Amino acid sequence: MKNIKLVLCIIMMGFIINSCKKNDTTTATSTSTTYSVSMTDSPGPYDAVYIDLQGVEITGNDGKAVLINVHAGIYNLLNFTDGVDTLIATGTLTGEASVEQIRLILGTNNSVVVNNVTYPLSTPSGDQSGLKLQVHQVLQSGVAYSVLLDFDANASIVDLGNGNYKLKPVIRTIETALTGAIKGTISPISTLAFVAAVSGNVTFDSNVSLTGGFLIEAVPAGTYTVIVTPALPLHPDTINNVVVTTGVTTDIGIVTLH
Repeated sequence: MKNIKLVLCIIMMGFIINSCKKNDTTTATSTSTTYSVSMTDSPGPYDAVYIDLQGVEITGNDGKAVLINVHAGIYNLLNFTDGVDTLIATGTLTGEASVEQIRLILGTNNSVVVNNVTYPLSTPSGDQSGLKLQVHQVLQSGVAYSVLLDFDANASIVDLGNGNYKLKPVIRTIETALTGAIKGTISPISTLAFVAAVSGNVTFDSNVSLTGGFLIEAVPAGTYTVIVTPALPLHPDTINNVVVTTGVTTDIGIVTLH
């Protein structure tokens, strides 16, 4: 533990110098969540089903839509069956209490292969406004979340006859929290400080805001030692046995420094 504190003190010195240079006034406890979207599929009676994914948009409870970073490209849905999935988008959401809608933005190169023959796959709704999926996933600050889009290829392809096919997606969403988080405040406020959650050789850390708050984000479930290292002349403080649960932001309350 002495070695950990020494390392934290060195890091803290760098933080103090850097903070003085930047005059950073951001709030460490502002609401933010890491969000990822993956895709899988149920088998269908086709040789291949290709979708041209161009964008992923997330809409929160405030009605604002945010485009997250997408791995754009043409995907064969039938490559992701029998428990196989693929990551298609990631991003950070701020100011959201929940995700209410996910919109998949598709290009025009969608197709279905039947008996080794490729047919265009029309997606009128996808071309105009995207494939909208209604969800209600409540978020907590600092917790990382994922959603798995489970296509049903068999039910999603409509045979219109004469070699014409239409994509009418049947998609089940599976929402999951991946991590927890740790938050708290220090006293006195306006104290430059650095906070770390330590478990074995693994450390997760954050700065303390000028209003005294801190949020250590994306912390896997487990038991941690939380060390708050302030600028001199105040002394570090240690909180033992802080339990982090997946999907929960653990509040350790006020840490009073002396």
